[in-house]
Amino acid sequence: MDESLASFFPHHEVHVGRDLGGRTTTIGAADVAHYEAGTGGVTPHVALAGSAVAAPALLFHSEVYRSLAWYLPNIFGNLHARQEWQLFAPLTVGASVRTRSTVVERYLKRSREYVVNEVLVTDDAGRWLQRSRTHQSFLIEEERRGLVVDREREKRSDRQFATGQGSDEPGESIPPLVRPITIAMCEAFSGPDKSYHTDRAAAQMLGFPDIVVQGMLSVCFVSELMTQAYGAAWQLGGTLDVRLVNVVWVNDVLTAHGKVRATVAEGAKRRLHLDVWCEKADGTIATVGTASVLQ
Repeated sequence: MDESLASFFPHHEVHVGRDLGGRTTTIGAADVAHYEAGTGGVTPHVALAGSAVAAPALLFHSEVYRSLAWYLPNIFGNLHARQEWQLFAPLTVGASVRTRSTVVERYLKRSREYVVNEVLVTDDAGRWLQRSRTHQSFLIEEERRGLVVDREREKRSDRQFATGQGSDEPGESIPPLVRPITIAMCEAFSGPDKSYHTDRAAAQMLGFPDIVVQGMLSVCFVSELMTQAYGAAWQLGGTLDVRLVNVVWVNDVLTAHGKVRATVAEGAKRRLHLDVWCEKADGTIATVGTASVLQ
């Protein structure tokens, strides 16, 4: 850190502009296999020009968590609250990519403090491939007590979220994607270390009654839903902005949905704007927001 910054920010302060580093890596078939083990399904085929083989759009879903230096000290009850993604070009097997992570925002909302980490993925020449923003929420220290979230919380009236999913609502639905979530998936997606995403005892230590499925998993389901419906177009200008509104527990079954709400001209193409959401078998909404794709 530059000397002027070192004197301006307290030691180890999680501040806007804090650089968290990155890495250079080559996308391999093993990375795709690991992704599929974590998401519990085969990645939809995406046709690319020439001999290029597309990797899943959100292959780097947990790059933001490679370093937790951006976490606030009180991790008791911390939750992934919102996820944004912009896709500019496909990830391809065999390609070398670079990642870089930066704290871009920090704010207070009700009884929680939020830190936003932006991850930029580029190719060797510096071309942007994708950019994501992860909003992580932390309890204010004074709020720590007992269970932070129990299974009954999602049944409260203030945890119900409208999606406009009724058959009488306007808009064209795209075919849904259904996935049961197993412990093996959680271990592949969030392991190998034990954490509240893979181990019940670890979850209880942080104020949860059971294994909390990593929020990025439902985000990946929405991305796969879009890939299933739109193929390569999803990685060529797709956008995603979702809130993770109810905790997903191990053994839940999630269904990802999408419904086209509007079509807007964009250059030589048109951009479809969709409502997207994931719901549990009992109808509880877990993830809700918007996506868009060029056609």
